[in-house]
Amino acid sequence: MSTHDSAVGAATLKRLRQRRGWSLRDTAKALIDTATQLGQPLDSSLASVQRSVARWESATASVLPSERYQLLLAHRYAQDCAGHTSLGPGSDFAELLDALAHLGESEQQLGELRTLLVRTATDAGGGLLALLGPTTELALSTALADPSRVDEGVLDAMRVSTNLVNGQVGSVPFVRLQLLLAPVVESCRRLLDETAAVPDVFVPELQSVAAQAYTLAGRFAFETHDDQASQSLYSAATTAAGAIGAPWRRAMVHMSHALVTLYSTPGLDPAKALVDAAVRDARAGESVTVRARAHALQAEIAARAGSGKHAKAALALAWYDMESSRDGDPAAGTTSFSPAHLRGFEGVTSLYVGDASKAHDYFAKSAASLSAPRERVQRAIVSTDQAAARIRLDDPQAAAALLHKCVDAAASTGGRVATIRLRRARRDLRPWRREDFVADLDDRLFDTSARSRTRTRRITERGKDCAFGDHRAPWTVRPG
Repeated sequence: MSTHDSAVGAATLKRLRQRRGWSLRDTAKALIDTATQLGQPLDSSLASVQRSVARWESATASVLPSERYQLLLAHRYAQDCAGHTSLGPGSDFAELLDALAHLGESEQQLGELRTLLVRTATDAGGGLLALLGPTTELALSTALADPSRVDEGVLDAMRVSTNLVNGQVGSVPFVRLQLLLAPVVESCRRLLDETAAVPDVFVPELQSVAAQAYTLAGRFAFETHDDQASQSLYSAATTAAGAIGAPWRRAMVHMSHALVTLYSTPGLDPAKALVDAAVRDARAGESVTVRARAHALQAEIAARAGSGKHAKAALALAWYDMESSRDGDPAAGTTSFSPAHLRGFEGVTSLYVGDASKAHDYFAKSAASLSAPRERVQRAIVSTDQAAARIRLDDPQAAAALLHKCVDAAASTGGRVATIRLRRARRDLRPWRREDFVADLDDRLFDTSARSRTRTRRITERGKDCAFGDHRAPWTVRPG
């Protein structure tokens, strides 16, 4: 951290305080009150806290607030002057995180702080606007009232909001993410209904934002067991992506849709049709990363169908694409497919048409590499498959021990695929159902499932009547 960075961070904290008309003493009192409200009262006196605030803002020797004070500052600045929660671009909260970064705080800590406040916002029922900063809300409201006012700033705001929601996958339950994404999805739907009024130059980018938002919303609807809404959203995403003129974008929609279809529609044929369409689009597109993922999905479908030869051929193509140069890949930043993900597909292929021991090793390597919060859901899926491999290797107790670690991840995110995989692994443990290690797993599954249902019902009930500007919309938005 340079002296310049430190000065910028200190000046930003001072500007945030003064913007609210607070003195040093006012800020100290606000932090003490916030700590009390959170049930974590401070032992320090008002004068002591005031001195800490002054040190953070020092132009010559500023210091980084401790983690406890960062939490208190975050809760305080997450509320705007009108008392509404605002965490998105342009908000005081976003500016606070920028100040802390300049003062030397790590990206990991800042990410954890953001996740905690997102959870708090959605748990309190105010999540619909949480990731729409004041600038975003104003820009969207203006564009919705007059689509001819759509510009690059409006589209950037929608894209950033969508990416922020996507970045919370694995850290925040899907039911909350669905709530957060709803205003962007609804905005896309309404603007696309008025495409004739949107300036022609911005229509392709609007289609791009819509394709991304609809695809993400389609997955969230699936994860929350609303298959009808999921199909509608994927249909809208396919239409939007097809209008862009970049085949790789439609391939991404097809791949997400295929995975959802694999777990919501009987038989392999519907999912296979979508994967084949994804491969065709990926091959016609310019992204080697998207091609790699499409071929990996093709390998999984072939393996599930018992076609080992086709599965291995598709995997070979996936690795060829994965190891190719990705300089200038247009999908960079829009897909997180990596060698760790591909090893998971190798494991699935080996599990169905190969050696369970090799499958176990592939899964273990994949799970160890999937360490980012965004990859938590995928890690739970891969670990559950690893447990299935242990069962086939006649080591049920080790499988049950591994499944214990997957239960919390599946329950905390509400991940439907991980839950389905858990259920299948538990079914494979039936021959050992009288063993204590299986009974312990059943108790864990039951307790966690009960807590998850209660939490989901509470969030759903609180989110049903959230407002978006002057337009009141249900928290599940179905385009078309």
